[in-house]
Amino acid sequence: MGAEAGPGPRPAARFGARSGAKPGPRPGATPVGKPGSGPGARGGARAGRPAADRLRRTRWTLTLLYAAVSAACLVTLVVVAAAIDTRSASRSRDAQVTGRAQALSRAVWMDGGVLHLEPLSEDVLANASDVTAVLRRDGAGPVEVRWVRPARDALPSAAGLDELWESTVRTQETVLATEPGADGRKRRWATAPVWGADDIGAVVLTAADPGPDERNHAELLRWLVAGCAVLTLAAAGVGHLLSGRSMRPALRALDQQEQFLAEAAHELRTPLASLRLAVEGGGAGMPSADPGALRLVDHLDRLVAGLLARAHIEAGSRRPELTPLRLDQLVEQVVDELPHDAGPHDAGPHGELPHGGAAVTLHTEPTVVLGDPDLLAQAVRNLVENAVRHGSPAEGTAGDGGAACAEVRVAAGRVSVRNHGPGIPPAERERVFGDRVGGGKGGIGVGLAIVRWVAELHGGTAEAGEAPGGGALVELVLPPYSPS
Repeated sequence: MGAEAGPGPRPAARFGARSGAKPGPRPGATPVGKPGSGPGARGGARAGRPAADRLRRTRWTLTLLYAAVSAACLVTLVVVAAAIDTRSASRSRDAQVTGRAQALSRAVWMDGGVLHLEPLSEDVLANASDVTAVLRRDGAGPVEVRWVRPARDALPSAAGLDELWESTVRTQETVLATEPGADGRKRRWATAPVWGADDIGAVVLTAADPGPDERNHAELLRWLVAGCAVLTLAAAGVGHLLSGRSMRPALRALDQQEQFLAEAAHELRTPLASLRLAVEGGGAGMPSADPGALRLVDHLDRLVAGLLARAHIEAGSRRPELTPLRLDQLVEQVVDELPHDAGPHDAGPHGELPHGGAAVTLHTEPTVVLGDPDLLAQAVRNLVENAVRHGSPAEGTAGDGGAACAEVRVAAGRVSVRNHGPGIPPAERERVFGDRVGGGKGGIGVGLAIVRWVAELHGGTAEAGEAPGGGALVELVLPPYSPS
C-alpha cells in the first residue's frame, strides 16, 4: 500500500502467471497486521485460552452467586430473628413492669382522702422494680411525689410526671411510656391508678431498665452475624467445589476440542504444503508449474485457514484482536497480494483468457474501522476472489481479451465488490452466505459464509444484491470507528 488512493479508479496488477513470491506492502503503507498471513497465522498462543478463562470466570461467578444467595438468606433470617427477639423482650418487659404497677396499686388505698402507703415498705415488689413511686395531685396543683424508691433523681422531670398523671387520669387504666430520668437514663414506665371514693386519688409508678435486655440483644446479634459470616464462607467454599466439579467435563471437552483443532490444522496444512511443493516441482522429468493448479492450492490453503480460524474463535480458543485500522489500505494490500492467476484455463488461439487474466479496479477513500486485520483481510480476499471467479468479461476491459473485471469500492466502513457476471437471483441472496448455491462452476462456495461471519463478528453486515447495469454486488459493511 502506498499513498492514500483517491476516489478515482485504481487498476490493480493484471493477473497473469504467478511468480511464486507474494508482493509485499507498497512503500509508505501503514502496517495493518500482515493480512496476507491468513486468519489462522496468529493462533491461540497470543490470545491464550479465552474459553478456559471464561469458564474460570464463570466458576468464580457461580461461587459469588452461591455466597450472595446464602448471605441474603442468612441476613433475612438474622433480621427476622433480631426483630422477634426485640419484640419478645419488649413484651416481656412491658408485662413485667405493668404487673408490678397493678399489684402495688392494690397494696395502697385511700381512706377518707388519706393515702395509706405503709404496705409499700414491706412489699417485695416495691423493691424489685428499678424505680417505684407514688404520685398525687391536690386539685389543680402540681404533681407531688409521695413515695419513691430507690432515689428521686431516677424519676422523669416534672413535665414528664405531669404527662404520666394526665394520661392515667384520662384513660383510667395502666399507661406505658418511655421517659428519661433526671439521671439521663431511659426507662420503661408503667402507671396504675389508685381509686378513692369516686375518682383517682393517686398513681403508682414503676420502671424497668431496658439496658440488660439491650445488651443481651446486642450479644445475640453479634453471634448471629458471626454465624452468618461463617455460613456464608462455607457456602462459598461448597459452591466453588460444586461449580468446579460441574465444569470439569466442559474443560475436558475444551481441551479435546483444542487438541483436535491443532491436529486438524497440522493434518490439513501439511498435505497442502507438500502438494504445493509437488506442483511447483521443477525437478528432472517434472513439468513446469501449472498456474491454475497453484491458484487452486493457494485458494484451498486460504479456505482451510479461514475455516480453522472460525473454528478456533467459535470454540473459544482464540478471540478476535480488534484494533483501529485503515480499511482502505488493508483492501489495497489484499488486492496487491492476490494471486496473479485468476483462472485455470489455458490461453485461447488469440491470447484471450476465458476466466483468467482478470483486472481489478479499485476505488478507495480513507476510512478507519475497529477490526481484526487477519479476519478482515480474509473476508475481503474472499469477496474479491469470488467476484473474479464468477464474473464475466466487462466491455472494454483488459484489452482485446475482454477479461473479467471486479470493481472494488471502499468508503465509510463499506467494502463493495461488483462483477459483471450473471448476478445472484433474489431468492438466493441470503443463501449465498450460508450454503453452496447452484452447482459446478457457477456455484458460490463457503467463502461468502466466512465473509458474513467476519462481518457479524465485528458488529457489521454482509449483503448481496444486483449491481446497477447488471452483475452481482456484494458488500461488507462495518460500523464506523469512534475514538471516544
